[in-house]
Amino acid sequence: MRYRVLGGTGIEVSTYCLGTMMFGAVGNPDHDDCVRIIHTALDEGVNFVDTADMYSAGESEEIVGKALRGRREDVVLATKVHFQMGEGRNRSGNSRRWIVRAVEESLKRLRTDWIDLYQVHRPDHTTDIEETLGVLGDLVREGKIRAFGCSTFPAEEIVAAHHVAERRGLPRFRTEQPPYSILARGIEASVLPVCRRYGMGVLTWSPLASGFLTGRYRQGRPVDLSTGRAQLTPARFDPAIPVNAAKLAAVEQLTEVAAGIGCTLPELAVAFPVTHPAVTSVIIGPRTQEQLEHLLKGASVVLDDTALDRIDEIVPPGVDLYHPDGAWRPPALDDTAGRRRASADRAAA
Repeated sequence: MRYRVLGGTGIEVSTYCLGTMMFGAVGNPDHDDCVRIIHTALDEGVNFVDTADMYSAGESEEIVGKALRGRREDVVLATKVHFQMGEGRNRSGNSRRWIVRAVEESLKRLRTDWIDLYQVHRPDHTTDIEETLGVLGDLVREGKIRAFGCSTFPAEEIVAAHHVAERRGLPRFRTEQPPYSILARGIEASVLPVCRRYGMGVLTWSPLASGFLTGRYRQGRPVDLSTGRAQLTPARFDPAIPVNAAKLAAVEQLTEVAAGIGCTLPELAVAFPVTHPAVTSVIIGPRTQEQLEHLLKGASVVLDDTALDRIDEIVPPGVDLYHPDGAWRPPALDDTAGRRRASADRAAA
């Protein structure tokens, strides 16, 4: 396993980061099995583990806490804050009030005194970014977190946050965690160049494109919409929907590329984001031991220029074949008042 420095933090992390979204009720409810998966990854040289408070309502953090007992010093531990946790108001978002409470709850579930990388899971337009940066800076000074970053922020939000940090003398986001795969290359246009400009570390998620790059979904094969991820979001998997048909068409061509270089489609998929100079680490999120072993087996796959050129032909640079983030939409898209003038003021003359 190779290691890269995480932005300007000085922290060295493995090129693969173990994502734990599938540990707990949403994916694998067997805690002992999940602990074994984490230990296998650590034994194979992965020193970077990413979770979030909202994964299985905190259960994922609890599993990670169990697994890291006795091994905490050797692991770079990342978690996230933003989404609703439990019932009631003021238990979500990016406010000082919530972040101060949320970090304490995460520390307790993780059974640790500090978090290496604390990430703001999504933007929050109800909270001034100055307040968010301010409380995160306080947490660094208190020793509860070592560094902080953002996750799935549009490029303009990243730029705005850096501008506020510079203007107000506040610490800035050191990392960004965006979705990135062969089927979702939109961040190549602006997010990744912005991250390089600011010297940010980048850990990317969903290299297998929600399962489309596992080989499980193929053209002409029926899709069972009653189980797994397809049950949770059937519109993302129904082959009758044009955007899904486009993904399946690309998968057929990508399967040929993988066969041509002697690797599997998942190995090709995970090798792809590793090649981008802005990417520090790629999050792999196995649900089972077998899935982890298959992904680790492909760690040595190298994509040459011929393979990358062919991928560019199938899915051009900067193109998303689908919208990779189903958890957040910019408020401006849903607020009609922000997009439509009053009726009396709509004419050009």
